[in-house]
Amino acid sequence: MERARFITLVRRALRDIPPPFKDHLRQVDIVVKRRPSRDDLIAAELEPGESMYGFYRGVPLTERDSGYNLVAPDVIHIYQEPLEEDFRSEAELMDEIRTTVLHEIGHHFGLDEDDLFDVGYE
Repeated sequence: MERARFITLVRRALRDIPPPFKDHLRQVDIVVKRRPSRDDLIAAELEPGESMYGFYRGVPLTERDSGYNLVAPDVIHIYQEPLEEDFRSEAELMDEIRTTVLHEIGHHFGLDEDDLFDVGYE
């Protein structure tokens, strides 16, 4: 899939986020990358053979205090190639992009992997 089309699918997933949550994403950069870097894979502590579709780097809202200032914006990476490799149809791909975007946004709001599993965004 062309990069521009993939980015359109990511934007469509972001468009569906309700306003109360979307307001907290103004300082979060959403970046589409081809594949995760070696550093991303190490930081995510993935098991061998696991795919990585997205990654959140930042300080979750629940961990910020009065000392939180002068920091780079949080970043959510969405990885195009692993998603395309595992989800062949555009409908499946769109569903997984949406799940991945919501999963990574969940980390921004302070949810851990168990919390995300419980709400269906594992």
